[in-house]
Amino acid sequence: MEVVINPVRTLRGDVQVPGDKSISHRAVMLGALAMGETEIENFLTGEDCLSTIRVAQSLGVDIKMDQNRVLVRGGGLDALREPGDVLDAGNSGTTMRMMAGILAGCPFFSVLTGDASLRCRPMRRVIQPLTAMGARIAARGGNAYAPMAISGGDLCAITYTSPVASAQVKSAVLLAGLFADGPTTVIEPARSRDHTERMLEYFGARVEVEDKRVTVWGRPDLRGRKVTVPGDMSSAVFLLVAGATVPGAELVVRNVGINPTRAGALDILVQMGADLQIFNERRVNGEPVGDIRVRGGRLTGAKIGGAIIPYLIDELPALAVAAALAEGETVVRDAAELRYKETDRIDAVVKLLGAMGANITGREDGFIVRGGRKLTGTVCDSFGDHRIAMAAAVAGLQARGTTRIKEADCVRISYPAFFDTLNLISVQ
Repeated sequence: MEVVINPVRTLRGDVQVPGDKSISHRAVMLGALAMGETEIENFLTGEDCLSTIRVAQSLGVDIKMDQNRVLVRGGGLDALREPGDVLDAGNSGTTMRMMAGILAGCPFFSVLTGDASLRCRPMRRVIQPLTAMGARIAARGGNAYAPMAISGGDLCAITYTSPVASAQVKSAVLLAGLFADGPTTVIEPARSRDHTERMLEYFGARVEVEDKRVTVWGRPDLRGRKVTVPGDMSSAVFLLVAGATVPGAELVVRNVGINPTRAGALDILVQMGADLQIFNERRVNGEPVGDIRVRGGRLTGAKIGGAIIPYLIDELPALAVAAALAEGETVVRDAAELRYKETDRIDAVVKLLGAMGANITGREDGFIVRGGRKLTGTVCDSFGDHRIAMAAAVAGLQARGTTRIKEADCVRISYPAFFDTLNLISVQ
């Protein structure tokens, strides 16, 4: 599908974004492992989260959907059943890596695979710790890539020092730790997003967090809970960047998750001079939530790197657009993880914004943007990556002429109604 974006005069609106992708995944997984009913409201019905539902159903979990409401009936840690076929995670790295942790604890054989893109993403980072816990895993490319064949059960608790700050790696080990006797600990080089720890505790697990060290005790009595999924920061940030850069814009984005381990993009936008206000702050099933107002204005460049990177890794394509529309230089470093997403996002961002006239240079672990140039509409390749497609659209709102985005239907992964929302808030 090709989508056409025309420049706008300004933006106005009061909107909500879809449910948080990370929290939607985790709610289904923990609901499947808990005893009783878990009711999930505002579930993200994007393709990635639907992959998690399908995998859970293939393991015998009773799951019913009614639009964005999901009911999971779990039978406890020992209720999952050996699947009759290969489990397909689609394009979802979260599904594959975190389900690998669960399957490592289950006393049966299973095979996890995904689409061509996912089969090229690194899996050794979860295979190594899960193998150390006692799971037997064989994978393609010398145990580096999916498909993964897993023979699970009889896990032992470990203390694992992860070489990368990755919520997916940490979560895979913690979920496997639910099936082990005793405490399983993950130590990271920098603290990654903490949705898993928060939700484990919400469902009844014993969890201890100390700086970069997280411990979960095995064999907990997990109980089904009601989960209301907040709006996804990774989706909201595209609207916030649009609102912060379009002259005269004023947007309110409601019910956004503002978890500190996910809100790094807000800190950077404020550092760049964005007129942002968070109000109506509250806590919902252990997660901080708020409404965000943004007004258009002038931005300046920023330096983005170090410990904040895990808190905004998925938001960097949107921040790259902000940098291109800002005055001065923006330097992104320590973000080599971008190369292992749905596509090589460093390469994709450089090609996208470069084709539109931005002064952007790629680096091994990030990019440099020298802002201030007027962007020009062109034919953009999304590379089949939802975040690149949305970045192209936001850039196109202020480009000269028409912007055409190829394979734009990939936004269904995380924000199926994204282009409808842009139309709703656009003032021509």
